[in-house]
Amino acid sequence: MAIEHDFFGLLESGPDGSIFWSEALEFGDQYVTIDLTAPDQDDISSDALDVAATMIRSLENIDLAAREAMISELSDRTSEVTEFLLQQQEELGDALHDVLIEMSGDIHIDMIRSLRLMSVTILADEHGGKDPFCVLEYALDPDAMDDVLFVNIASTGAILSVTSAE
Repeated sequence: MAIEHDFFGLLESGPDGSIFWSEALEFGDQYVTIDLTAPDQDDISSDALDVAATMIRSLENIDLAAREAMISELSDRTSEVTEFLLQQQEELGDALHDVLIEMSGDIHIDMIRSLRLMSVTILADEHGGKDPFCVLEYALDPDAMDDVLFVNIASTGAILSVTSAE
């Protein structure tokens, strides 16, 4: 079986009924991997695909909202964002300044601004549910895939949480 959509084209299901679509899209001066998945094509509505397409088209705005959510957690010394940034600061030491794209004087803001959006995963079967519909993955060092932050977004566009890989 297959689903056809204006943005995604023909989405064919695998032998187990799952759907997977992937594309590398240019985002700023880099490419970001965008994946759309669902364990069963029967769990995907056309509304879910429309929302997913809208999110991909407005990735710049979603990225800004995700970074604002990270910044809002800086006041909590026990937040995963703060702990992640402190860990990165310790691990990178003096090399941290080599990965920063801006130097405003506020090291944690500069680190959040310097995070690279590595991937976007859309869990199409979670449309309208309590679990994340879209997960953005950020890293300071694209080669250190264990040192990442995830921003979990609902199908409404609301930021649900920011978590680290640990």
